[in-house]
Amino acid sequence: MDDSKVIGGKVKKPGKRGRKPAKIDLKAKLERSRQSARECRARKKLRYQYLEELVSSRERAICALREELEMYKQWCMAMDQGKIPSEIKALLTGEEQGKAQQNSAKLTKAGKAEPNSSNP
Repeated sequence: MDDSKVIGGKVKKPGKRGRKPAKIDLKAKLERSRQSARECRARKKLRYQYLEELVSSRERAICALREELEMYKQWCMAMDQGKIPSEIKALLTGEEQGKAQQNSAKLTKAGKAEPNSSNP
């Protein structure tokens, strides 16, 4: 008897469906596969390096923020006791000096602008 099968009233012959694969040198195919695997491992290594650098930079940022938070806590405790930390005094005097310098700079600019604007 024939190897063909009857499915849905149609006669099907056994065999592979679709395109037949081209005759490719097996050694070349194996080498391409190895090269692809090497490239994949290299990409994976780079990705992990990038992620490790990202994590370490975030950890450093977290440590810096914790130190800053601790400093602010100490300032608050000192202010609760009625003491004004020298750092806050320095910040306040620095801001006052900065404002004074800004005001004087505005006045000098305004003073220079007036004579120019009065001349035709």
